Amino acid sequence: MHVISPDILTQAYGLSPWLSGIGLATGMLLWLFGWRWHRFWVVLSVTVVGGLVGLQMGKASGGQVLAMGMLIALAAGVLALELARLLVFIGTGFAFWLAAGAIFPRGQELWVAFMAGGLVGVLLYRFWTMLLTSYVAVLLGGHSLLTLCESMFRVNAAAFAEANRAMLNGVVAAATILGLATQSKLERLFDRIGKWRKRWAEDKKREQIIASVPKPVVMTFWARLLGKRK
Repeated sequence: MHVISPDILTQAYGLSPWLSGIGLATGMLLWLFGWRWHRFWVVLSVTVVGGLVGLQMGKASGGQVLAMGMLIALAAGVLALELARLLVFIGTGFAFWLAAGAIFPRGQELWVAFMAGGLVGVLLYRFWTMLLTSYVAVLLGGHSLLTLCESMFRVNAAAFAEANRAMLNGVVAAATILGLATQSKLERLFDRIGKWRKRWAEDKKREQIIASVPKPVVMTFWARLLGKRK
């Protein structure tokens, strides 16, 4: 199995270095901030897929191709966040169903694996989103990096991917796990920064309230407080 597909690299032959660089940068951002910006990524991907489906439907029906594509893309983008958890349920359920079919080839009730996988996907929505965005980022970045090297250093990217299949599969798996860990660390860091900013805003607001109170009142308050402590 080729995770880095030689066929895709063959089709991408002659791609502009600028486009390869954009793909590599997008993959890096997705690898780092997959969960942090997951709403943006979900809306973008669903909108693009909806637009492509609309264009194909417009061609098949012979109608206004551009109008059909734009309308379906807009509708898909609006409904993307609402459909995100449903897509996760279907995707993880299908993955569990395939895994159960491979382990139990004669299993008769594989729908149980599908439902269990879907529930696991919804309950662990954050984990699966991080894992999926990390994997997609590694695929996008890997293909973009090889096409960039092909255009800049005149190497045969498809032949390299074919000859080093096992190594590239291992690199993709390791980079995906590393991306999952990196996103988790960044989220904890952002949470701590958010809590610190919230405390800072509360302290600032408290100082402003104290500053707005006349000084004699403040002095009387502190004098009474110290007197009670004594």
